[in-house]
Amino acid sequence: MQALTDLQLQQMLAELESDCVERKESFRGKSPETVREAVCAFANDLAGHAAPGVVFIGVRDDGTPMEGFEASDELLRQLADIKTDGNIVPPPALLVEKRMIQGAEVAVITVWPCDTPPARYKGRTHVRWGPRRGLATAQDERILNERRRHRDKPFDIQPVPSAQVAQLSRVRFEHEYLPALVAPDVIEANERSYEQKLAATKMIVDEADPIPTVLGLLTLCNKPSDYIPGAWGQFLRIDGTDLASPILDEETVTGPVREQIRRIEEKLAAHNMRAVRFIDIPVEQRHETYPLDALHQLVRNAYLHRSYENTHAPVRVYWFNDRIEISSPGGPYGSVTIDNFGQPGLTDYRNPNLAEAMRAHGLMQRFGYGITVARKALGDRLSFAVQPSNIVSIIQAEGSHATNA
Repeated sequence: MQALTDLQLQQMLAELESDCVERKESFRGKSPETVREAVCAFANDLAGHAAPGVVFIGVRDDGTPMEGFEASDELLRQLADIKTDGNIVPPPALLVEKRMIQGAEVAVITVWPCDTPPARYKGRTHVRWGPRRGLATAQDERILNERRRHRDKPFDIQPVPSAQVAQLSRVRFEHEYLPALVAPDVIEANERSYEQKLAATKMIVDEADPIPTVLGLLTLCNKPSDYIPGAWGQFLRIDGTDLASPILDEETVTGPVREQIRRIEEKLAAHNMRAVRFIDIPVEQRHETYPLDALHQLVRNAYLHRSYENTHAPVRVYWFNDRIEISSPGGPYGSVTIDNFGQPGLTDYRNPNLAEAMRAHGLMQRFGYGITVARKALGDRLSFAVQPSNIVSIIQAEGSHATNA
């Protein structure tokens, strides 16, 4: 969200019949009530402008500023309270500013459309029809509800407005991802543009609106954590059994999800001790401390099922002397709960489109079988600490006492 420029505000103020502008001479009398109704209506954006509405405080109905009006700190605080006083739900996305327009102080409230309409003020849905404001009809409510359902897409294909299509690696897309997803003869016969291909694979919102999605950044961006703060990983090899012990090896892992997984798996392989037995047996036997296939399944599960929303936490892989802990931010999702977590065949996908991308890259063979494969290899050495906001896979070293968290 960016503040509107002075020129944009002056143009909006001059449009007397606009359905995106409300003008008030002051914030006294009935104005606190009607301003909140206007904020609610702008948040609902019934006309579908997908652009902010503005409430001007300190201007007349004809758009001229009031002489002697002061946009005081107390007034700005009162206006900012509109967002948090609990009367408008969901809370509106708004910005309160003191601006100089036509040489005079004016208080400005900029209101962005709600992602999950309808917004309600004291339980009532306010909307605008042209310059008029009123309560929503049943048909208006239906339109707003349909708009919400349209926007209720999985988080992994939501747009990331702060990113640009240039942040997506074209080489990675055209030479690695697309050939893994689409048959070569189909690509050869396909005459779509680069942007059309990105849109078809959900890497951007649309050809006409080339904003990268969360999936596009996780799959193609060199550093997705610049735009999705939690999209990174951390590996620690700890010489002891707790976090206070010395650290032997550490790495912050960045890059596309595929590269992060590859790098962590390389670290696991490098630290995995291999015992070799060749006495008294006809064929040499090699034995690893931890079965790598099981570790791979658990790391990939951690990346696939984690929450990339509202968290800055990375996927963490901590290797202690007696165990490995793989931490995935975000608790159980959908039909998976704390009580039924890990039951065979029970799975749900917080990031269904990322699952498709990981399968295209060969990081998944079958959906919903990662824990089953890991359990088969590890037996009672594998346990889980399942919390509402985090899931930790705990793999005991062979010979260590297994504890179920």
